[in-house]
Amino acid sequence: MARHAAARQAVIAQNMANSDTPGFKARDIASFSAIIDDGGAMDMRATRPTHLNAREGSDAHFRTFVTDEGADPNGNTVSIEQEMLKAIEAKRSHGRALAIYKSSLNILRTAIGRG
Repeated sequence: MARHAAARQAVIAQNMANSDTPGFKARDIASFSAIIDDGGAMDMRATRPTHLNAREGSDAHFRTFVTDEGADPNGNTVSIEQEMLKAIEAKRSHGRALAIYKSSLNILRTAIGRG
């Protein structure tokens, strides 16, 4: 979930950086829940070459898509306001993922008697 939020934030930042580029089409990444429900975009990660018979570098490659928002007269589809809202959503998602991770670590520490 944290990797998804980071990847989405990178796409959003790219959109904002190109907000004045003529003809630039805004991109986004599907929501984390949609990716999990689909089951196709999240591959298991191999920790060594023979583990899971996985490809190297299959870690968190999320597919982007062009958003269907209205275009400016110069053909640019980036809306700074929409991108800012998406950035806030990605930040909250990342924070939620880190809170879950921290909670899991605290449970493990408690289970081994170091909590």
